[in-house]
Amino acid sequence: MVFIANLLLIIATFAGYTLPYLAPKLFPILSVFTLALPFFIVLNLFFFLYWLLLFKKQMIFSGVVLLIGITFINKLYKFASYEVEKAPSDLTVMSYNVRLFNLYKWIDRDDIDLKISELIKEQNPDIICIQEYSENNRVDFKLYPERHLFAEGKKTLLGHGIFSKFPIFNKGKIDFPNSTNNASFADIKRGKDTIRVYSIHLQSIRITPEVEELDKDIQKVNEHQSKRMFKSISKAFRDQQEQAEIIREHINQSPYKVVVCGDMNNSAFSYVYRTVKGNLNDGFEEAGKGFGKTYFFKYYPARIDYIFADARWEVKTFETFSDFKNSDHVPIMIRLGTEKSI
Repeated sequence: MVFIANLLLIIATFAGYTLPYLAPKLFPILSVFTLALPFFIVLNLFFFLYWLLLFKKQMIFSGVVLLIGITFINKLYKFASYEVEKAPSDLTVMSYNVRLFNLYKWIDRDDIDLKISELIKEQNPDIICIQEYSENNRVDFKLYPERHLFAEGKKTLLGHGIFSKFPIFNKGKIDFPNSTNNASFADIKRGKDTIRVYSIHLQSIRITPEVEELDKDIQKVNEHQSKRMFKSISKAFRDQQEQAEIIREHINQSPYKVVVCGDMNNSAFSYVYRTVKGNLNDGFEEAGKGFGKTYFFKYYPARIDYIFADARWEVKTFETFSDFKNSDHVPIMIRLGTEKSI
């Protein structure tokens, strides 16, 4: 019976491996299961260790699954990379969903924006991309004379902020159909190099990070709303697909090297991730460590915020500030070596 359970898990895991290649519009319900793929990988590891301790050849099955899915494992967990020497010519970029700088007091503190200001001064990135930006903040952006800001909305004004130490000579906004989510971009001149930086925020699937609230939601789902919940998440994934394809088309038309920052509200095992990433490097996958958790969801290391960079850059370091609890998201920062620049 244990082996049968193992085989069922293996089938489910192989099915999960195919999901990033299946458009959510074609298989909306199946796309929901991309959220479960990390659990499948971890369970296969447990089965592999279980059979190994028993000296049973059944360990080969889960071993093969883990081996085939090695690229997925690298997206889930990264062992610490070797130290890379920093250089004055390196480019550092930070991305952070600030949740309106705690405008509605989701966190019972009054110093959120000041703490964010301290982090920025301490890390001193060259470029900062902020999602859910609000003008109601006390963050000191004096080191960033160049900026592309916009905020819009009927009740609450929110948007994006791109802050740069280098000249911005072109900028724009990318609207998504039938959505309050959007993206922005800025073309930045740095010495002889030109960079297009994107800040993106894709459709939310609206799963609360508080487990206590999630428990209540699950009770409601069991009683009344299982179909509605799946339809809601499936619709969000379909919307994300459309938004990701719009972003990808825009990236493909860029005449410059690209850095993409933002909150994609989806896992690294999804069609959406694969579409936006394209042939860019995932900073975490190149130089991150641990689970790379970017969203405060209890008991699950959700990584839904990313920085992708042109493959002509060397990703020297990637930092996830997981102890910085001043939003429902975590700030992330990449260091790019410029010796490969053209």
